[in-house]
Amino acid sequence: MKTCSDITDPEAVARAVSGHDVAIAAVASVAAPKNFFGAATDGLVTGLHNVGVTRLVWVSIASLLPDASGVPAVDADGFPAEYRPFSLGHRLALEVIGASGLQWAAASPAGDFGPDTSSVGGYALTEVGDLASRISRADHARALVDLAERSDLPREHVGVLPLAPVGKASTVNGEGHR
Repeated sequence: MKTCSDITDPEAVARAVSGHDVAIAAVASVAAPKNFFGAATDGLVTGLHNVGVTRLVWVSIASLLPDASGVPAVDADGFPAEYRPFSLGHRLALEVIGASGLQWAAASPAGDFGPDTSSVGGYALTEVGDLASRISRADHARALVDLAERSDLPREHVGVLPLAPVGKASTVNGEGHR
């Protein structure tokens, strides 16, 4: 595993991903999020293309997932104004990645991370956000790695939910299908 010192710099990205088949990227900035996420995904996509890495797993946010009625939280009435720029920066990143020609998937908690949430040993993927849902960082990380190991990334944003207590296997890939 390598880290990139400046994701906005295509050469730094290329150095970090050179020799790998897939990249997993998680970045954040609350200062000028639209500018930051635009520059970050431009640098990331260019750097990946420059060294022939064609697969990307992007860590996104739940506010962009549609709820049961089909409306992303960021577009719903009552979404906190102070979080809107950060969410819209992430939306811009997904647009850049979607237009990049890469094989990609974006994954976020379907709701949020639970600071005191223990790993249940697995997860489920969903296309619908559930802002009340909480997942452990370990189970979310498991989902990211499983997605990165897939050869058929879905080119969409998916939410990650903890498995119900009766299940203990990943629902994404390999022997863990439920």
